Amino acid sequence: MSLAGLSLRLRIFLFFAALALGNVAALVAGLVYGYTKLGEPDLLDGFLIGGTVAGFVIFGLVVAVWFLFDENVAKPIERLAGGMRARTHAEVVAELDQTAGRYLGDLAPAAAAVTQHLAETRSALTEAVQRETTRLAREKERLEALLSDVPVGVLLCTADHQLVFYNGQAVDLLGGAHAPGLDRRVFDYLHQPPISHAYARLIETDDPDAASDLLCATTADGKVLAARMRLLSEGEDHHLTARPGYVLTLRDVSGDMRAHASREQLMDELFDRIRRPAAALQSLTGVLTADDGPTGAARDRVREAARSEAAHLAQAIHTLFERHEQNRADWWPLAMIRASDLGEAVRARVEAEGGALLAVAAPLMLRCEGFEMVALLAGLAARLEGRSDLRLEISEDGAGAMIALEWTGAPVAIGALERWLDAPLETGLAGVTGRSVLVSHASEIWPERLGEGRARLCIPLREARRSVKRPKPVPRKVVYDFDLLGQSREAEFAATPLERLTYVVFDTETTGLLPSEGDEIVQIAAVRIVNGRRVESEVFDTLVNPGRRIPPASTEIHGISDAMVEDAPDIVDVGRRFHKFVEGAVLVAHNAPFDMEFLRRKELAIGLNFDNPILDTVLLSAVVFGQSETHSLDALTHRLGITIPEEARHTAIGDTVATADAFLKLMPALKARGLATFGDVVAEVRKHGRLIKDLNG
Repeated sequence: MSLAGLSLRLRIFLFFAALALGNVAALVAGLVYGYTKLGEPDLLDGFLIGGTVAGFVIFGLVVAVWFLFDENVAKPIERLAGGMRARTHAEVVAELDQTAGRYLGDLAPAAAAVTQHLAETRSALTEAVQRETTRLAREKERLEALLSDVPVGVLLCTADHQLVFYNGQAVDLLGGAHAPGLDRRVFDYLHQPPISHAYARLIETDDPDAASDLLCATTADGKVLAARMRLLSEGEDHHLTARPGYVLTLRDVSGDMRAHASREQLMDELFDRIRRPAAALQSLTGVLTADDGPTGAARDRVREAARSEAAHLAQAIHTLFERHEQNRADWWPLAMIRASDLGEAVRARVEAEGGALLAVAAPLMLRCEGFEMVALLAGLAARLEGRSDLRLEISEDGAGAMIALEWTGAPVAIGALERWLDAPLETGLAGVTGRSVLVSHASEIWPERLGEGRARLCIPLREARRSVKRPKPVPRKVVYDFDLLGQSREAEFAATPLERLTYVVFDTETTGLLPSEGDEIVQIAAVRIVNGRRVESEVFDTLVNPGRRIPPASTEIHGISDAMVEDAPDIVDVGRRFHKFVEGAVLVAHNAPFDMEFLRRKELAIGLNFDNPILDTVLLSAVVFGQSETHSLDALTHRLGITIPEEARHTAIGDTVATADAFLKLMPALKARGLATFGDVVAEVRKHGRLIKDLNG
């Protein structure tokens, strides 16, 4: 190894060591020369004693000067260099601490002035760029909002079938314990053969406008999805590699297939149950109408048999018709809406047309097509001209609900009601009538006379349930990184650039500090970093039941009590889910040997090995700032200008996010030192092994 590859402090130490050895050698040479010139053997002891004393004095002076030089020159230079790199590459905005370089003359003020000027220049540049990018950011937000509400799942994959985009609907469709993640293989969520076959077929067609329809199934729960695949054209992917990526749109057809199977079963049963009675009736009718047919008692028996077969046929048709009516609503796409929302929509529609209506709704969720039902009820209310005190009441009725439109006045005649139902509704949809709305809901309508001169129209709905408190909205953000489309995968992991690796930054909270003495994990949290940025939506955070009591002293630190983990899953279940979350990624932790010791002691029980590459932010901090600095998480985040909220400190997710932010700020500083690949970083951190053990084999 050349001297240039050594640290500044080590080179200075070697310089003073050489100086000490040179002085001692010169002293010894001088004494030997003087002794030989004098030629007095009796003076040998004096020369030896004097040389030894002088050697120790020289050695002591050199060590003392080296120590002062190391403390007041080498270490401050190392600290100043680390601080300048942090402010240059990690965008730390705090002023550079000059006290460490108080003996370096004008170097520390000059370094502070440079970093201050850099910060001011960067701030001015950022402000100028921000003005230009604000418009683009707004457009990007609008586009994300539109894509997040697309009613189908959308995936964008590379030629290697790695995810680079997914929306909220795709998360719902793919389901399972493991949500989709950027740079993960789509085959972790969908069965491979149909997708691979469709992709190969599109590649062979060499038609940029071609699309392939296919059926695929989720690996988690076997849900059947209808998918359409289309290759990305050159205009859509400026990073286009040898093979293009593709867009996959997904729609759940499991319910459609069940409904289709139910209809097919009903039709099969219909034909089976009417075929025999119809054939028998045909034969009996032929016998009765024949010229030489039976007479007397024999004819009566044939008539009785015909009546019996006709009764069986009528019963079969009636039974199958009832089943058809029960299933009809299931064959129509109806959503669940709140009864209060339906009532308010009808009231607003009536009032917009100059009328008045009181809407009263029970706390129910109704299965109906809201737009058509509002149009029907508002149309009926409009036809009740001359009737006063209109009231719409939606109440619970067994497993369903009853919609009642009441008024003061005479009831509606059946004939008039039939005419109203046959008239088109003003919905903007051709052919939509009141009767068609009732048919699609497998419902009916009838008039009723109430007491005190009031009447009403009743419409039952087959399916309703009590509503609960409106849940917190589920985030529907789209998640993407289109730069992944153009990235090639390095054959050598060690040769892979740092920014092309996927990282999982994690932290654990435990019952204590001694896994060898029975301490266990009580919480694991992790975040994913893909293509140099933290993916906000891809988070792993769960409590773990340790199977033992949590000492009060540990609860005081992380705030996790026995009651909080009582119903939490055990480490075997959590460990398997965490292993899936970190699959194919580099693990990053602060003081990684501590957390990894807990995980690796459970590998046998989990049935999986945590053999991922590992980076430790303690060692990375030593590489950037030097070993003489303090490398605790608090000290590191303080140097990098990262604030950990007090309530988040010593929680797994709080420390994880802080460690991830610190790691992202350390990466540019590592690259600035020429450490561009994973192999470069591992080779460098091993030089600081006296701080903490590197876990990469």
